[in-house]
Amino acid sequence: MSRFRKHALAATFSLFALGATHSLAEGLPQDGPLSDGKISEDELGVVILSAQQQLIRLSEAATKEYQSAILEPGANTPKAWMLMKDGETVKRINIDAQAVGMPAVAQLKMYRAAIKSIAQRGQINAAAILYTGRVSEGNETEVLVIEHEHRLGVSSNKVIGYEIRNGAISWAEPVSQEKPFEWFYEGKGGKS
Repeated sequence: MSRFRKHALAATFSLFALGATHSLAEGLPQDGPLSDGKISEDELGVVILSAQQQLIRLSEAATKEYQSAILEPGANTPKAWMLMKDGETVKRINIDAQAVGMPAVAQLKMYRAAIKSIAQRGQINAAAILYTGRVSEGNETEVLVIEHEHRLGVSSNKVIGYEIRNGAISWAEPVSQEKPFEWFYEGKGGKS
């Protein structure tokens, strides 16, 4: 079983077997697909598809807001957003006052800690951190990085090259990279 599928299965199992939120339990029919306490591969696929759709919604909303920061001259600082438990509402996580004058690397650590705290208390479905940079020191290509994670085990980094032309952003095709699943659940040995 793939690493991704194990995380999704574990997260799904913990949601349904160990006590999902009341809103998830509402409206589940007594004879529905989850009434037997087992999840088939098809049912797991539906759960993963839902998580992916929510991550797309979160990423699109966050990217739309972050574009103004990309268009401003000077260095961009990381910003983060969260998708609330309703699966629709996207809110920005604002640590601007605490992060004044801090390097971007320190701000990333602060956002990751804030997300982990909120996520492990069951307050959100997903989160994303957006920041810009270069592909490498010798490469002038600017990229937007979207670190995102969903509580159902979907986690990755999207790296998207971009150029600014005539005050507009031209995007390249995104490249996905593996990202450890670390915000929503504690791993073995207290690490996540």
